[in-house]
Amino acid sequence: MVTAPFFSSDIQANVRAVQNTIHEAACRVGRDPASIRLVAASKTVSASRLLEAYQAGIRIFGENRLQEAQEKMETLGTKADWVWHFIGRIQRRKIKSIVGLFALIHSVESIAQVEMIDQQAKKMGIRQPILLEINVSGESSKGGFAVSTVTDVMSRIQNLPNIAVQGVMGIPPLTENPENSRPYFQELRRVAERIREKFPKQNAIIERSMGMSRDFPIAIEEGATLIRIGAALFGPREQERTILF
Repeated sequence: MVTAPFFSSDIQANVRAVQNTIHEAACRVGRDPASIRLVAASKTVSASRLLEAYQAGIRIFGENRLQEAQEKMETLGTKADWVWHFIGRIQRRKIKSIVGLFALIHSVESIAQVEMIDQQAKKMGIRQPILLEINVSGESSKGGFAVSTVTDVMSRIQNLPNIAVQGVMGIPPLTENPENSRPYFQELRRVAERIREKFPKQNAIIERSMGMSRDFPIAIEEGATLIRIGAALFGPREQERTILF
C-alpha cells in the first residue's frame, strides 16, 4: 500500500520527505515530478512556521480563512515568489475581498459564486483564475458541482470575460485506507478531460487539485497537478489526530 511520509517536528525534514514522496509517486506512473505543485495547507499555522516552510523551499500556501490569510500576509510582507491560494469554503460576503488577493481560488462551488467573482474581477480590471469544485463523492455534506452538471455549468460560464477556469478540485470521502480515494481521483480526472474535449476554447483546463496528506501519492498516480498538504508538513490539527490531512 502506498503511504504518505511520516511527520516529524522538523519542517525542513517534512518538506524533503513530501518532495521525495512526490518524486517517487510520479516516477511510478511515468510522470514528470515537476508537473506536480505542492500547496502547503496552512490553516491555523503561524506566520513564523510558514516562513520556515518557505525557507525550506515551499512557495505556494493555501489558506481556508480570509481574515487569517490577511493577517499572515501583513505579517510576512510581500515576496515576489510567495504565492497564496484560497482553498476554503467561500462565503458570499467575502468574495469581494478574496478576488485579486489570491493567485488561484480552488473552491468555487456554484454558478452564483462564479458570476460574483467575474463581476468583482471586472471592477478591478483583472481576470481571476479559479478551479471548479466537483462533488465527486455525491456527499450532501460537501459543496461543489455534481459530476452530471459540469458540462451544463461550463456552457453557462465559459464566456465570462473576467474569470479563467483553470481546472477542477475535489475531495474524496474521509477514509482510513488511502486506496479508497483512488476511484474519486479517477472520476475527477475524467471530469477534467471531458471539459477539455467539449470546450476546446478552455485549453487552459489542466489543473486537478486533489490529494491531501493521507492520500496524495494516490492522487499523483491518478493525475493530480496540485496537492494540498497540511499535516505532513506542519503536523495534524487537534481535531485531526487520527487521520492526517
